[in-house]
Amino acid sequence: MFFSRRGVVSRGVRSVLALGLLTAFASLAQAQTGTPIKLLVGFPAGAGTDAIARTLAEKLKDELGVPVVVENRAGAGGQIAAQALKASPADGHTFFLTHDHSISILPQVVKNPGFNPATDFAPVAGFATFANVLAVSGGTPAKNMDEYLAWVKTQKGGKETIGVPAPGSIPEFLVKLMSDKYKLDLQAAPYRGSAPMTADMLGNQIGAGIASVPDFIENHKAGKVRIVATIGAKRQPLLPAVPTFTELGFANLDDYPYYGIFAPTGTPQPVIDRFGNALQKVLAMPDVKDKLTTMGLNVGYEPQAQFAQRVKNYTHTWEGIIKASGFVPQ
Repeated sequence: MFFSRRGVVSRGVRSVLALGLLTAFASLAQAQTGTPIKLLVGFPAGAGTDAIARTLAEKLKDELGVPVVVENRAGAGGQIAAQALKASPADGHTFFLTHDHSISILPQVVKNPGFNPATDFAPVAGFATFANVLAVSGGTPAKNMDEYLAWVKTQKGGKETIGVPAPGSIPEFLVKLMSDKYKLDLQAAPYRGSAPMTADMLGNQIGAGIASVPDFIENHKAGKVRIVATIGAKRQPLLPAVPTFTELGFANLDDYPYYGIFAPTGTPQPVIDRFGNALQKVLAMPDVKDKLTTMGLNVGYEPQAQFAQRVKNYTHTWEGIIKASGFVPQ
């Protein structure tokens, strides 16, 4: 132990010791109480985000030493789950696993979302990016974007409806961008999530839809839907033959949507760090990485500061696109 001339612990050393004790106490307290950690998910069981959350929760419980329970608060594109996070105590027992829509988009398209990510939430870590994609149903003869556009022009009179998982979502803005670029009358049909939208596509009730790779990839592999375009600067590893919207001449669609973990503001930093460290270890497990990659995610751990910057940049990019579209918050 270090002492000053007067034989007492110096202030600097006391601070270091105090921080170390706080970190240890936070970790031990959570493990000893055995109180389960709730991992909020804003989408229904069986959806892509839910499957991702359950894959991580199964491994996180071993790393954290307590049960990690996925709690589905489905509805309004993640808005209900986000409100639940805001209302939760900042005691390290509640976290929110979500993608970009709930954090970066909802506050821009809803007048009173009931939460403010900048003040109500603390970013914990990011763990993946992904791509939104345009897919056509099996009942549509198109096998690529050109064939889809030709089908809309010749068979549908230039008018067509494209399904989107939620109103005021990035997929809805993509529909408008497509309509403007190709001089077609394309209208977004908002659903309550990607699952019912995909069901209508599989039943040929709707000719096309826009959602994430995880939402479509299994049906694409089975030939039940066909993905014909993806967002992002590069083609997706699982879809090497599918062009990006950027390749097709769309601007400002290079930035990938993200997945990450958030906690209520005020959650102690040692608790956030502990959860982030556990997540990093889980993502390094080959079976976890392989499973998430197979779902269509680009897996990569991002620590708190880096993830917070990603969220800020992504939100800014889409702020410009949303304002340019003339969209009026509902």
